[in-house]
Amino acid sequence: MKIALVTGGTRGIGGGISRALSESGYFVAANYNKDIDTAKKFHEETGIPIFSWDVSDYDSCIKGVEEICNTLGGDVDVLVNNAGITKDGMLHKMDPIDWHRVIATNLTSVFNMCRVVIPAMREKRFGRIINLSSVNGLKGQVGQTNYSAAKAGILGFTKSLALESASKGITVNAIAPGYISTDMTDAIRDDIKEKIIDGIPVGRFGKVDEIANAVLYLSGEEASYVTGTTLSINGGQYL
Repeated sequence: MKIALVTGGTRGIGGGISRALSESGYFVAANYNKDIDTAKKFHEETGIPIFSWDVSDYDSCIKGVEEICNTLGGDVDVLVNNAGITKDGMLHKMDPIDWHRVIATNLTSVFNMCRVVIPAMREKRFGRIINLSSVNGLKGQVGQTNYSAAKAGILGFTKSLALESASKGITVNAIAPGYISTDMTDAIRDDIKEKIIDGIPVGRFGKVDEIANAVLYLSGEEASYVTGTTLSINGGQYL
């Protein structure tokens, strides 16, 4: 049975991905950072083991992956880089700290995690890496120069690592979700939500399961010929 690691894997889209992988037969390790109450509740509901570390810190990633490998008894076969934060603000008012925090958590973390797990993947000539980008990494967004830059960076990173890894049996792909129904989007004011939905051709927000199902596909043998791609799941926005 293969081991799958999901960063930011105890809530929202990450939680849905962790559940879907577990239900499909993977040994799943769900990473979280600070929200221990949500993580504990997730573990109690799903039985999925949870592991806490800051994905923006390289040494912490090394220790976290070592703990997972020792606990689950093997190397990581599937890595889903989902962890991310937002620190929105117009660039001319943006605190440099907010720039660096978002880049570190949303982009540098992808390097950190891939750098830690890929040597073992190359050695056994198998691996699946799925990086969560965003529709805003494709089109940009007012007040999100930091977030959009990080999510766009993930796309270039994905393509380059896919080229480096293809001959070793490792696929590397990105998913760029649009607006997905989560606790975060549920908190949006109804009038603003209506305006957003008006701009989505299918007329609704996406579902977490629709992202999770894409991860399942990209993680499986059926997708062994798919690498270096970006799968946009956004209801037809910005085609």
